[in-house]
Amino acid sequence: MGSFCKQDECPASDALVALNEGDAGSYTLELEKHLMACEFCSAEVDLYRHYPPVEEDVPVEQMPRPLFELAEALLRRDNDMRPLYRLVERGD
Repeated sequence: MGSFCKQDECPASDALVALNEGDAGSYTLELEKHLMACEFCSAEVDLYRHYPPVEEDVPVEQMPRPLFELAEALLRRDNDMRPLYRLVERGD
């Protein structure tokens, strides 16, 4: 049994959204052929049919400095816990 996940040969999600919206142009037949063979992409298109993506303006917020420092420390795999303690002390 294969794994239920997007494979290298799967189309990008935006192509599947375009297909669902009837806006895939010349790629429609190619995408539909892929959907007949790929359960994952078929499920993704079904998801878009039931829950269409909504474009909304989301305001950009500044990340609190202690949270940013903690994220950097985690990405560096530092054992320095000071950024975590500062974040907890601040209470954000």
